[in-house]
Amino acid sequence: MKKPEILFLKQEDVVAAGLLDMKMVLDVVEETCLGLSGGCVINPPKIKLGLPDNENWTSFFMSMPAYVKGNTPVAGFKWAAESKRNATVPGMPYGVDVVTLSDPDTVYPKAIMDGTLITAMRTSAMAGVMAKRMARKNSSTVCLVGAGVIGRTMIMAMNEVLPELKEILLRDLNEAKAEDLASEFRGKIGKVNVVPSRDLEESVRKSDVVVTETTSRTPFLKRAWLKDNATVIQMSSYEIEDDVLLGADRVAVDNWEQLSRGAGTLVKKLADEGKLKREDVAEIHELVSGEKPGRRGDDELTVSCLHGVGAIDVAVANRIYEMATEKGIGQRLVLWDNPLWV
Repeated sequence: MKKPEILFLKQEDVVAAGLLDMKMVLDVVEETCLGLSGGCVINPPKIKLGLPDNENWTSFFMSMPAYVKGNTPVAGFKWAAESKRNATVPGMPYGVDVVTLSDPDTVYPKAIMDGTLITAMRTSAMAGVMAKRMARKNSSTVCLVGAGVIGRTMIMAMNEVLPELKEILLRDLNEAKAEDLASEFRGKIGKVNVVPSRDLEESVRKSDVVVTETTSRTPFLKRAWLKDNATVIQMSSYEIEDDVLLGADRVAVDNWEQLSRGAGTLVKKLADEGKLKREDVAEIHELVSGEKPGRRGDDELTVSCLHGVGAIDVAVANRIYEMATEKGIGQRLVLWDNPLWV
């Protein structure tokens, strides 16, 4: 009888297995998006439990299940959680995520791992995949709004996907945080200069690509600040003003069903008002597969809204599981020795 052996990977193990390779994560995102288009991925909408409620949460928990066929089929889910309280305590991460993987045939769990850094890497990789298709090929300046964990991985992703990138302007309400992150990357990503910014409007006006990655619940990015052919990528629920999206020539999302139903999102608001319909947008898997075009010319304003797809987390986690197994990393656990009441 086969025992249910679980590979437990703490955060340090996930890193040692190779997670911080942004090119690898970008490849997994592309492969998984093709699977979504080809019917090889099942990705139900995420389920959110906000406390005290989904609209006014101070902490939340979210279940993101998925099945990914791929070369090594896997079922799994990410248990994602965020706490506003944590943001006020030094040394505590704002988000704490765990990924569980299971064999789709035996349903035995095969891995439990830290998902916090998986979230950080795949979030920015999703933005990178969008930027490849929605940004101008000669985009040279990027403004990143937010210098937290996602700000760090977003620098990595934009550096990989924008071949003409020369400057990243990094803006955060905590200016010291932006300065520290800029210093961390100084001289480490080739020709790209990472510069802390003290003026959001000025930075947006100079930029070809603007990525918002904040915890704000109030829209702050204005249409008047943007170049007419800019690329905007919103990573949170509602950071851009309505007319930014409504005035776009091309709109893309990661998952229409999730965003159009998710409490507090810009997409849901505009969908409820009848101003945005499914046929108005392209999903990321449609862009990757070529079912729908991305940017069609250098004069277009493009807007993308991303809020997380569980299948990407599961696919990245499965790749890390395979790499950790090859390298002999992690701790082996057994769910039972002899099952009672079978």
